[in-house]
Amino acid sequence: MLLSAHERLIIKRYLLPVKGEGFIFVAAIFSFIAVMLGVAALVIVMSVMNGFRAELFDKIVGLNGHAVVQGYDGRLNDWRAVLEQARATPGVTSARPLIEQPLLANHMGRVEAVLVRGMEVADIRSNAVLGDKVLAGDLDMITPGGGQIAIGSQLAQNLGAQIGSTVTIINPAGRSTPFGTVPREIGYTVGAIFEIGVFEFDKAYVVMPMSDAQLLMLSGDSVGMIEVKTDDPDRAAEILQPLAQSVAGRAVVTSWQQMNASLFEALAVDRVVSFVVLSIIMLVAAFNIVSSLIMLVRTRTRDIAILRTIGAERSSVLRIFLTIGTTIGVLGMLAGLALGFLFLFFRQPIVAGIQWLTGRNLWDPSIRFLTELPSKPDPVEIMLICGLAVLFSFLAALYPAFKAANTDPVQVLRYE
Repeated sequence: MLLSAHERLIIKRYLLPVKGEGFIFVAAIFSFIAVMLGVAALVIVMSVMNGFRAELFDKIVGLNGHAVVQGYDGRLNDWRAVLEQARATPGVTSARPLIEQPLLANHMGRVEAVLVRGMEVADIRSNAVLGDKVLAGDLDMITPGGGQIAIGSQLAQNLGAQIGSTVTIINPAGRSTPFGTVPREIGYTVGAIFEIGVFEFDKAYVVMPMSDAQLLMLSGDSVGMIEVKTDDPDRAAEILQPLAQSVAGRAVVTSWQQMNASLFEALAVDRVVSFVVLSIIMLVAAFNIVSSLIMLVRTRTRDIAILRTIGAERSSVLRIFLTIGTTIGVLGMLAGLALGFLFLFFRQPIVAGIQWLTGRNLWDPSIRFLTELPSKPDPVEIMLICGLAVLFSFLAALYPAFKAANTDPVQVLRYE
């Protein structure tokens, strides 16, 4: 929409406050603020929701892989053959054996339910999720037969354990004796404490070498499952279909979508609902723009009539008022982007400040899953939000603009 010099001058004149017409300027400011808040709210909420999904995906998939091959009875006796088949499957980038079993941990009289995970030492040290999140100790201390384990930070806090503490792992399915089953209890030294960032993992996981886990669980040479990663997580089930057919009857292949379907589906629904609900704020802003422009047209009716009389075309008047409404929307959109990104940048101090003011814990990891408020702005969504704000502003300006363009100068100036 190309504007002439006199149109730009009129637009500038109408956008600035005029003596005696401050109420119209205040209405325009409210419209600007409404657009700003709507855009900021959408940017913040959608970025946080994307952050939730990305963080959960990185942590859950980074620790559990894109799929697992698990025996029907919880054991894979011929796991080496299945491991070779998995690694030979096209699209598979890595496959590693592991044992995972819910047990009990005891330290100084405190007992907690834990999830013991036995892994090859090389896999423990090369796992990015574990290696980057060690708070104390060293994963290099975790060696086969060394009696060292790594535990989650929340589990360490619940047990009152620290580096060097002895934690007893209790396996209720111990050896049978004439007097019944005796639970198997083995003491391990805490060699490393990690914090993955997912509360459910940090309060339960105990990581140890594969051979130590096999000894603790009396599983012999078998493993619990084989963790598989692919080159395309979204196509994990499709990529592993040949492997699933090959191990049918002995094991089942479960993708990350199947293991976490309810969680990620809930997040997807929540994103859509949040977007729709928060878009109502921008609709309110659009109505504010309509009302402020209608008031502007009514107060400028005489000016419009004079412009039409001296030769201004209807299209020129239409462009002037469309540009005014759209400008309010664009300025509000830019301010909203700045406000949204500012909030996201300082999100943790803001949450901490609100908690300090209210005296309430707004971010309980046991409820929120993650230990920190995540954020991941999506450029495509940001562009969609900006386009929506500008579109609503443009549509809101249509009726007042057509009303102004259809002003009859004869009727207006008849009694002047």
